[in-house]
Amino acid sequence: MSMTLSIDDLDKAKADLANLEERDSMDTSGNPEKYHTRIQQARRHVREVEKALKAAGAIPYTDQERLEQQLDAAFPKARSKETVDFEGSRYRRQFKPLSKSRSGKTVTQWHPYWVKLADD
Repeated sequence: MSMTLSIDDLDKAKADLANLEERDSMDTSGNPEKYHTRIQQARRHVREVEKALKAAGAIPYTDQERLEQQLDAAFPKARSKETVDFEGSRYRRQFKPLSKSRSGKTVTQWHPYWVKLADD
């Protein structure tokens, strides 16, 4: 995204997504896929705007996001369920579906994240 974004842009993106989700929940057309593509695009847009605003410093990263950035930098090639030691704690690399195909059977985008493991 090359243009300058603001908090208002994020609020509008979230409102657009909420509007689509509400329209989808109230739809009586008998077509369960009617809003699927638009909702997926709206969710992606919200994530992109939020990511751009965080990168620009307009909104702060959470503590978890900062930790995950550090772990990603220290272990860029970590695979699913790989366990690493970082600053005296152990973490496991996990992935969860971020978006799925229209049928819901195929994951089209994965979200990587880290889970802190209990100290032994």
